[in-house]
Amino acid sequence: MTSTLEARVTRCPRPHDQGRVADIKALAGDLPPRVRDLAVGAGASAPYLAGLLEKERDWLADAVADPEGALRAVIRGAGELAPEGLSDGLRQGKRRVALMAALADLGGAWELEQVTGALTDYADAACAAALHAGLVVQVKRGKLPGVTLDDLGESGGMVVLAMGKMGAHELNYSSDIDLICLFDETRFDPEVFHEARSAFVRATRAMAATLGDLTGQGYVFRTDLRLRPDPSVTPVCLGMEAAERYYESLGRTWERAAYIKARPCAGDVKAGERFLEDLRPFVWRRHLDFAAIQDAHDMRLAIREHKGLGGPITLPGHNMKLGRGGIREIEFFTQTRQLIAGGRDPELRQRGTCAGLKVLAEKGWVPQDVAETLTDHYRAHRTVEHRLQMVRDAQTHDLPGSEDGFARLAAMMDMDVRALEKDLHRRLSAVHEMTEGFFAASRKGAETPVEPHAFDSAILDRWPSYPALRSVRGAAIFERLKPELLARLADAAKPDEALLAFDGFLAGLPAGVQLFSLLGANPQLADLLIDVVSTSPALAAHLSRNAQVLDAVIGGDFFSDWPGQAALTEALSEVLAREPDYEARLDGTRRWAREWHFRIGVHLLRGLTDAQTAGRQYADLARAVLTCLWPVVVDQFAERYGPPPGRGAVILGMGSLGAGRLTATSDLDLLVIYDAQGQEASDGPRQLASRSYYARLTQAMVTAMTAPMSQGKLYEIDMRLRPSGNQGPVATSLASFESYQRAEAWVWEHLALTRAEVVAGPSDLADAVHALRDEILARPTEPGKVQTEVAEMRSRIAQAKAPSGPWDAKIGPGRLQDIELLAQAGALLAGTTARHIPDGLTAACTVGLIDAQGAKTLKQAYGHCWALQCAGRLLSAKPLVEETLGQAGAAFLARTLNAPDLCGLEAEVTRTYDAAAAVIDHAFSRPKGAETA
Repeated sequence: MTSTLEARVTRCPRPHDQGRVADIKALAGDLPPRVRDLAVGAGASAPYLAGLLEKERDWLADAVADPEGALRAVIRGAGELAPEGLSDGLRQGKRRVALMAALADLGGAWELEQVTGALTDYADAACAAALHAGLVVQVKRGKLPGVTLDDLGESGGMVVLAMGKMGAHELNYSSDIDLICLFDETRFDPEVFHEARSAFVRATRAMAATLGDLTGQGYVFRTDLRLRPDPSVTPVCLGMEAAERYYESLGRTWERAAYIKARPCAGDVKAGERFLEDLRPFVWRRHLDFAAIQDAHDMRLAIREHKGLGGPITLPGHNMKLGRGGIREIEFFTQTRQLIAGGRDPELRQRGTCAGLKVLAEKGWVPQDVAETLTDHYRAHRTVEHRLQMVRDAQTHDLPGSEDGFARLAAMMDMDVRALEKDLHRRLSAVHEMTEGFFAASRKGAETPVEPHAFDSAILDRWPSYPALRSVRGAAIFERLKPELLARLADAAKPDEALLAFDGFLAGLPAGVQLFSLLGANPQLADLLIDVVSTSPALAAHLSRNAQVLDAVIGGDFFSDWPGQAALTEALSEVLAREPDYEARLDGTRRWAREWHFRIGVHLLRGLTDAQTAGRQYADLARAVLTCLWPVVVDQFAERYGPPPGRGAVILGMGSLGAGRLTATSDLDLLVIYDAQGQEASDGPRQLASRSYYARLTQAMVTAMTAPMSQGKLYEIDMRLRPSGNQGPVATSLASFESYQRAEAWVWEHLALTRAEVVAGPSDLADAVHALRDEILARPTEPGKVQTEVAEMRSRIAQAKAPSGPWDAKIGPGRLQDIELLAQAGALLAGTTARHIPDGLTAACTVGLIDAQGAKTLKQAYGHCWALQCAGRLLSAKPLVEETLGQAGAAFLARTLNAPDLCGLEAEVTRTYDAAAAVIDHAFSRPKGAETA
């Protein structure tokens, strides 16, 4: 049940002008006692409120019994006013809303959000009524082609966007309302476009006049239309397409910030929502936008300079909105953080300042205590702002400049003057300290002393010619960072070597503003960047092409525990669900995968994980991508050709993917197996024979994975392990796969089958493929034949390709491929799958191919080879050469394998290769057909 205003009064302003007390008591005589005292304190302190009491005393006497219900009736009534009474009716409604909001605010009956919400709700209703009236005139005059009065439910495609505080439901007590008026030009033929625009312009001007003109009854809301694109040359109502083109090509950071709060408030709300959704990429960048910090800082300084609001905090005349420690600083602090990360996290896209601070704290972008403190100061600042504006309904934010003015303000706050002054100074100082520290972080590099090490000037001199430094802005930000970066490079074990590595990274960087801004705001990232580029040329090259992956370092749980394949799959599914179309989903997958790929590499590089763990993580990531992307490709393909015939298709992971262990540069070995269940063709807008359907679907998946889109490639795909190799169809039916494996497959193909596992596709078909795999492997096998063919395979491999050196852990006797062949042979002879090589070596021991000591030797060797391979691929996609490793790379390689240095590591791996080769040579040197069990 709604309570009365009387029951909720918790505080009361003191009358400031004692000479007005008797008059106000006479006006408030019909009010309940506590409300009467509240009205007297308000009216005797604020002449504007006294005027409202005089005009609306009869309405107020009834309204205080149910304040919220009375306001709902006023707001509803705005839409029911007759045209001839619209102007006066809206002004009367505004008086009533203003009076009730002031009393409920001063009396402590409403929270800040209720006060600003009531003012905003009435502004919405007034805008809608004034717009409708303006459009009715244009339709009746025949000025809106093709639009009838019946079409005005959607306002003929015109929408009013509430900006600023109105958009955020935060209107202050005497606020202007900032509006942008747009219309959907697609509703009009090109030949009548200009006529329609002229009509919408006239309707907009009429709406603004209805709301803002000062009449004998006052005004409704002062209306500002200057937030629209390029207001000096554009009409007051723009076509949506023209506005979108402007923002895409010329939009500035302050306009992006303004659109955080944008909200359709009147007219064709659905069209307005579509426009805001189309504008989302402009407002909410996909990467962490730290360049917005400097833009916001420059904006703050420009406003201060323009308004003459610099200098220390002195209370008389201090601007509570734009001055130091004021409302705008809290809003800038909040909006800038939202702009930085809102493109990645939709939950940060809050319109309200307090709501924005709350979610920023929940997401870890702002410390909880900072968010709570700023929220408290924001509420206090807004409360003071309202008191200042209640006095004379003036759009002022300045604290009083006289003692009498402060006494009036203190009376309205029911505070002692000195206590009020102390509280104001404390709050303003605290806000300034918190927010200034945040913005100053982006300029931190400028205060770093010049580097102590004398670097090669020829290298430094060529930096301005690099693409990332050709823009004036990029160069300016980098100049602030440069001393700090050079100081960090000078701290490297070999500074000149580190400089060359950084130079290579910088040369490959296509643009620098975002990265340099990010480094400026997060100096700790410079250590990571220099560590990466000094150690791993491959990771540095990846980083130069995809610098936005550094977003992940500060934008999430970068250094937390690995989530696992299931959690990765769930996370990517959520990302894809937010993307609007197929191409966006492919690009979204690439962005997401790159960040996780970078995370695995950094963790390995910094010793947070070992090579065995990194291998599993790379495989988890690839499997998550395949699991999520396969249904996306299938759905896209089905739109044209119908759903997959029969049971659909699965992706069978082979080789290292099937084994669940990949490196940073691994291709993905895949087979696609389908089961059309006798269905000859698809059933869609365009039919395809089942065989062609699955072949083309497979090609679509390969393209989805390998196409160099705007965000690059995902993975290289290798399908040579399919039946008949490159000569066979890219997708194989389950029946054909079974027939081939039973009657035609070579021994090497059965060896490969020991590591096969379905990684994506319908579960029932996956179970059938696994059952067939297990059945094929369980068939009796001739040991002598297997040994002979594997021995011949080893010989062919040795003749075709020799190891590139001691750091080639894959090709050569006793190395990865050699050990994997023996493990697969052991699994095949044992009639089982052994996706993990150690399991295959155990099987080889079980069937007598090697003894227990041999199995132990090979398991240890495989672990060492894998660690070397995984670390080496992180350093470079090409074979490692000791001369180009660099000190940091060499140290990383040695550390990964627990060796004291590179020389000791070389001796160790050579011994490992030799020992493993001896075991494998012995296993395959026995007489053909010899007993192995």
